[in-house]
Amino acid sequence: MKGCFYLKKAFFINTVLIPAVVFFSACTFEKPAIKSDYNPAADSLRFPGEVHFRNIKQLTFGGNNAEAYWSFDDKSLVFQSDWDKINQQGCDQIYVMNADGSPLAEGSMYRLSSTGKGRTTCAYYLPDGKIVYASTHEGDKDCPEKVMFSGGRYVWPIYDTYDIYTANPDGTELTKLIGGTGYDAEATVSPDGKFVIFTSTRSGDLELWRFEIATGNVLQLTDQLGYDGGAFFSRDSKKIVWRASRPTGKAAETYKELLIQGLVEPKELNVFIADIDGKNVIQVTDLPGANWAPFFHPFGEKILFCSNHHSLDKGGRLFDMFLINVDGTNMQQITHSGTFDAFPMFSFDGKKIVFASNRVATGQPTRSTNIFVADWIETPEDVDLNFGK
Repeated sequence: MKGCFYLKKAFFINTVLIPAVVFFSACTFEKPAIKSDYNPAADSLRFPGEVHFRNIKQLTFGGNNAEAYWSFDDKSLVFQSDWDKINQQGCDQIYVMNADGSPLAEGSMYRLSSTGKGRTTCAYYLPDGKIVYASTHEGDKDCPEKVMFSGGRYVWPIYDTYDIYTANPDGTELTKLIGGTGYDAEATVSPDGKFVIFTSTRSGDLELWRFEIATGNVLQLTDQLGYDGGAFFSRDSKKIVWRASRPTGKAAETYKELLIQGLVEPKELNVFIADIDGKNVIQVTDLPGANWAPFFHPFGEKILFCSNHHSLDKGGRLFDMFLINVDGTNMQQITHSGTFDAFPMFSFDGKKIVFASNRVATGQPTRSTNIFVADWIETPEDVDLNFGK
């Protein structure tokens, strides 16, 4: 990578015509060099059709591990896990690990970064090396009740005891960053280090809010009925991408009823982009099912996201990652493992990707969701296009 810069702050605490939009990144990327020693036969976690992946490496090995995100130097990953080998709490806690799978300085593979109390979610790195995450530990040291179904609907609980904290990767210097009445979670950080974007119910609905780190000022970015969440910034910190539901009619009434109960049904979601002040909103996807976990491609003209739109006729249980232009054109399926693949994030140098998956080398079904890293091949070559053939 060359010419990439971002400002570091030491004081951190539905069919529509969509205009074409092009975003320019603050970074210019060199085309990753092709490794002459690449051995396709040894890439056992890669499946035919996955032309943009090479050298997939598994980093966790049991339980449910998800939402792994890169540190700004691309050396570490922060993630949430309920894996009983490292977590006896019984619900998700936040951990860090080396991105290359090597032991940490103290010799362990994973380090607890959260308090070990309550439930946590959605951790992310700050440019100064600290982490930000949501936790319920101040509300109760025990895990809150986990609700998965309500009235026959698959739901996510929206705990009103979630607040957002910062801490060192070893858990020290824990500080509440964003709190108050209601759900505050799903925080991510702008690459320029100026803002945190998060989802909150402080207005009565699940909306996106922007927190300015230097001043503590907050700005509401969305105001339409529905779940707005899982937002990320573009690499140049000028755009945001997120998932949203826009229920109408009976679906809107159901949405509001569930929200009163502290629940949301992640059933009909699509991907949206906007400026970082919430203006110039564009709906990128117009697909049935759940289209979520979006992340900007490093160049800014494409978005990687997760979807089950292609498996709804079979129950919608298969989730894959797709790449799409920001104007909603040229959608391409990226993963082909035949199981759950989601939560992608590109490394800051654009050469690697981290994601969560149920994949195993044998292709057999598994209940474990693990973290994987892979080389990202921007322009596939014959060895990629012919993989597995």
